[in-house]
Amino acid sequence: MCGRYSLAKTKTDLENRFEAEMLEPFVPRYNIAPSQLVPVITSESPKGFSHFYWGITPAFAKNKPVSSKLINARAETIAEKITFRAAFKKNRCLVPADGFFEWKKIGKKTKVPYRFVQHGETLFSLAGIWEEFETEKGETAHTFLILTTSPNQLTAEIHDRMPVILKKEDEAKWLDTRTSEEELLGMLGPYPDEEMTKYTVSPMVNQVANDSAFVIRKTLPMDQFGNYTLFG
Repeated sequence: MCGRYSLAKTKTDLENRFEAEMLEPFVPRYNIAPSQLVPVITSESPKGFSHFYWGITPAFAKNKPVSSKLINARAETIAEKITFRAAFKKNRCLVPADGFFEWKKIGKKTKVPYRFVQHGETLFSLAGIWEEFETEKGETAHTFLILTTSPNQLTAEIHDRMPVILKKEDEAKWLDTRTSEEELLGMLGPYPDEEMTKYTVSPMVNQVANDSAFVIRKTLPMDQFGNYTLFG
């Protein structure tokens, strides 16, 4: 799954990379977690950034609390599952990121956090779908989730899934509602591992409240208790 990612860039960086306008203020984010409000680019507004909550409340669960959500969907079944089928057809989005985190299990109780980035820690987009739903207060909210796929060789060393990273040349097609289902599904495989790298980070990333540049710095491998480990 993908349960944490980073967007440690400026508003100008985002606007230049995605050729889209951001009207709202933005500060770099180092430790984005589910339920938080973050920028996306939707099929409805491809030239502007929208701010949606990460985590989709299923359409069949009317007025479900914001905290009770799905955050990922498997790319292999996205076109068939009734929960996601409609959003996949018409409500697709780009989720800007510059890295994502996964945890390597070492024994029964030990986990070591890793950050995965492209070479140069450049911006990229994760494949997402979004929905509109009614809150318990009767208000309209917009939410999104991130598609996952089988891991490339680099990610497989740590986890059995990875987020779908779209190739830059596929981003416009992903947003275009005229793109065929066959072509869309062809974009959802694992990203080439030779274009990525990974490194260990501080277990401080485990705490959502820690949203500073420190959590994306390279560190010696440490477990979730802050103890150094020989495993990298």
